[in-house]
Amino acid sequence: MPTNEKNLTSERNDRISKRGFASMDRTRQREIARLGGRAAHERGTAHEFTRDEAREAGRKGGVSVSQDREHMAKIGRRGGERRSARLSSLRTPGTPTETATSASTSVDTVETPAPRAVRSNDAASGSSGT
Repeated sequence: MPTNEKNLTSERNDRISKRGFASMDRTRQREIARLGGRAAHERGTAHEFTRDEAREAGRKGGVSVSQDREHMAKIGRRGGERRSARLSSLRTPGTPTETATSASTSVDTVETPAPRAVRSNDAASGSSGT
């Protein structure tokens, strides 16, 4: 039976075109793309986003994503659950907090950094100790 599978694979490969960018090895594709990018920069035809263009593109993406109310509700719910878990772990350090999700119940542990020691004269004067 393995020989039949091998024959089918070779037949399939015979039908696949050996021409074109998509049929090339990934490393060869990357090399050609790199050369094309370099040439565009040398000619001065490459486009680089300005801060304002990038800001506008991000705004458009945000507007597009926020149209999906179900998606926004889901990520908001997850954020609320994580915040709740983080706050409750601050109250009782070292204990995992259970959070319920719509699919299943999972256990999240949130690590918090150790509090910095503040000397009383630093806090009163507002100096950083340097």
